[in-house]
Amino acid sequence: MSQVQTLAAAPVAEQTFVQAWSALCKPRITAMVGFAAFVGGLLAAGSGANLLSLAEACGYIGLVGMASSVFNQLLERDTDARMVRTARRPLVTGRVRARDAVWAGALLTAAGVLGLALRFNTLVALLTLATMVAYVLVYTPLKRFSSLNTAVGAIPGAMPPLLGFVAVTGEASGWAWYLFAILFAWQFPHFLAIAWLYREDYARAGLKMLPALPRTEGMAGRQALLYSLALLPVSLLPALRGDAGWLYVAAALLFGVAYTVASALFALRETRSRARAVLIVSLVYLPALYSLTLMDPLVRAFGARGSL
Repeated sequence: MSQVQTLAAAPVAEQTFVQAWSALCKPRITAMVGFAAFVGGLLAAGSGANLLSLAEACGYIGLVGMASSVFNQLLERDTDARMVRTARRPLVTGRVRARDAVWAGALLTAAGVLGLALRFNTLVALLTLATMVAYVLVYTPLKRFSSLNTAVGAIPGAMPPLLGFVAVTGEASGWAWYLFAILFAWQFPHFLAIAWLYREDYARAGLKMLPALPRTEGMAGRQALLYSLALLPVSLLPALRGDAGWLYVAAALLFGVAYTVASALFALRETRSRARAVLIVSLVYLPALYSLTLMDPLVRAFGARGSL
């Protein structure tokens, strides 16, 4: 009996209504989306930021992020049923009906997009909607046909900080593009490590993740290393263009080198422990760098006053 069959045969702990919908909306991912959007918006607004207004914008962006998770699981409930990792998702077990999920996704999308359009600006509303469409209607189905899905999915995946920036300014410039580029490059080692860890699951479901394809041994590690190396100069762009100071540079180098070392070890020998190390470093890298990005202007301002 396969792992999935064993899991399906085992008694399923009854999920509460809240637990089922929480699993469908993925609050941890939504929180990260909101945090990234908040960083972009705060860098756009500077010292005059209206935190309540910015939190509102991030809330609307988060609603559309939740809708993306709902629609993604709707489209993938057949493949989710064949994977050990996802076999107990609420749409697979029937705890949430597909019809209810469609309505929920539509309402979340409408609330988020209309909120952004009415309370902020049309551009951020359209970009947020386009991000969801790209994730749900391009990236999600592409997983069944090509390993290029990771590169395609990295585009909507990198949008949250740019959306936060545009919500405040009505345009994308400077930090909007820096944060987009950093998040775009960051995703590859992160998702390659996940795909390697669950490669048997992906192969069983017929999803074309790179490590799940035949004759691809070693490729996940090598690509993770290449992208972590690319992330180093990308992360230094703000300093090279005069928009960041020494604190940001130190953080970008420290976390970037750690990410590269973890990826290099994974490239040398693909093992579960080394894939998990890449994953752990990636989960530290992004919130730590983004947090220090917000602190950097304060440190520079303090240094400038001290030199007077």
